[in-house]
Amino acid sequence: MKANKGFTLMEVMIVVAIVGILASVALPAYNDYLMRGRLAEAHGELAAMRSKIETYFLDNRTYIGACAVGTVAPLPTGANLRFTYTCPTLTGTTYTVQAAGVAAQGTGGFTYTVDQANARATTSVPSGWTANATCWVTKKGGTC
Repeated sequence: MKANKGFTLMEVMIVVAIVGILASVALPAYNDYLMRGRLAEAHGELAAMRSKIETYFLDNRTYIGACAVGTVAPLPTGANLRFTYTCPTLTGTTYTVQAAGVAAQGTGGFTYTVDQANARATTSVPSGWTANATCWVTKKGGTC
C-alpha cells in the first residue's frame, strides 16, 4: 500500500480560512499602530514650539512676533511633515500653536493645540476617533 503524501483540499482551505481570520484581526490593529506613530510628530513639535515661544517671550516680554522665520521660535516647515503648524493666536500675553493634519500624509482630520498655560487639546479628529479638550489624543477612544 502506498503512503499518502501532501495535503487534502479540505486541509488547505481550513488553513486559508484561519490565516484570513488572523489577518482581519491583525490588519486594523497594525493600521492603528502606524497612525499612533504619525501622531507623535505633532506632539513632539508642539512641545518644542511651546519651549521656543516661551524663550521668545523671555527675550521680548511679548508673544507678538513669535512663530516667524528669523526668531528663536520659527514654525516647523518641510515637505515631509505630516502636519501644518500655525500660530492662530499671538497677543502680548497669550498664544496658541496649532498642528493640523495633512490628508496626503495620512493625518488628515487631526488638529492639536497648545497654549501659554500648556493646555493641550485635540480640537478635531477623523471619523471613528474621539476628540478630547484636555489632552492630545493618541488612540481612537479619546485616550491620551
